[in-house]
Amino acid sequence: MGQKRTYKQYSKEYKEEAVALVQEQGYSVPEAAKSLGIASNILYRWKERIESQLEGKSLSVDEREELKRLRKENKTLRMEKEILKKASAFFAKEMK
Repeated sequence: MGQKRTYKQYSKEYKEEAVALVQEQGYSVPEAAKSLGIASNILYRWKERIESQLEGKSLSVDEREELKRLRKENKTLRMEKEILKKASAFFAKEMK
């Protein structure tokens, strides 16, 4: 049976420092990736993600968490509204 593949996890600070090598120190992505011992495609992905966050194109971690929370709250409120709508229709029918 095949074994499950494990992936190395990198901290947010590590990723930011790796991208800073490219953006601030003038290293090329392949050079920086080689010196850090990671694949260049990973560094390209980190760089793209950080740049899009700085430009406001993607959500930060906090914004993602808030969005999840708000969507959950919205779903709950919609369900409560439907229940109240059905209950009011039921009681209106009973009053006649």
